[in-house]
Amino acid sequence: MTIRATNQADVIPLRPLPTAADPAPQAPPREPLWRDLVGEVLRRERRAQGRTLKDVSEASRISMAYLSEVERGRKEASSEVLAAAAQALGLTLADVLALAGERLVSLTAARTWSRSLGTAGSHRSVRTTGPVGATGPAGPMGGVLLAA
Repeated sequence: MTIRATNQADVIPLRPLPTAADPAPQAPPREPLWRDLVGEVLRRERRAQGRTLKDVSEASRISMAYLSEVERGRKEASSEVLAAAAQALGLTLADVLALAGERLVSLTAARTWSRSLGTAGSHRSVRTTGPVGATGPAGPMGGVLLAA
């Protein structure tokens, strides 16, 4: 037996590979990652202001390459980096995180909604969310209506 043959391992798939007669079932949509949501918010805000990546990079003192990776969700930025990018855009860190949180809620609601549509005869419940300890169904600040 050669060294090459001894260094090769058998690969055992965790799930059987689909055949032509039995196509693979559709994978459920993946859970959104926080870095994707934050990057999406930063890019959307930058573009809404008509600013270039270079402009925001210089104002925040973050390298253009790194800021681009953060915007594309390739890098998990520290709170200091996010705060600097937010400030360069005229936002606070809380603004960026709140916008990312809103996006997460909407994506999660959409995923829940699409799953409930796939279940025939399922019961849908509707709930409102609002601040903890808020008065009324959605609280004084309003709320988000979620259907599941």
